[in-house]
Amino acid sequence: MIGVLLVEDMHLIRGALAALIGLEDDMRIVGEVSTGREAVTLGLELRPEVVVLDIQLPGELDGLDAARELRAGAPECGLLMLTSAGGTETLRRALEIGARGFMLKDAPPARLAEAIRRVASGETVVDPGLAAAAITGRSNPLSPREAEVLRRAGEGADLAEIAAELFLSKGTVRNYLRAVVTKLDARNRLDAVRIAAENGWI
Repeated sequence: MIGVLLVEDMHLIRGALAALIGLEDDMRIVGEVSTGREAVTLGLELRPEVVVLDIQLPGELDGLDAARELRAGAPECGLLMLTSAGGTETLRRALEIGARGFMLKDAPPARLAEAIRRVASGETVVDPGLAAAAITGRSNPLSPREAEVLRRAGEGADLAEIAAELFLSKGTVRNYLRAVVTKLDARNRLDAVRIAAENGWI
């Protein structure tokens, strides 16, 4: 029996994944959590065969950070990362950490179940659509400073805080954010944060 720890902050998606896994005769949910910190704590305690981790998690540890800690503390656990959109950088980082699977959240149920089985058996599984997107995906258009400004904005810092922290003027920070929105073809700052995060650029 494959024990699965499910890590997803959106309740509806977590419930749907749990229901899907519950239908499989050879799998059982051993725990459900919504943050990276909870994932690490419970993963180290329960040592499940597979940890299914959302890449975008709230709090101090996102999915990749949690995966890194789990890999270090419980290397026998197979890590299957879930994403709504996979960028080249995110996929590369997940594989470098030691994740054995990388799947879209809306993958067909049978494909997701098969991915869990394969990760449990030690194989590496990358969703075909994600692999194609990663190969053809655009490279990071942001400069290191633009990425840093956007990252801080995404964490909730205002212009004055970012300016003080990075030793810039508020006008310069505003210009960086305007340039980022344009480069990413985003609707606004929040949309730019989402696009950059999904592609692993911040």
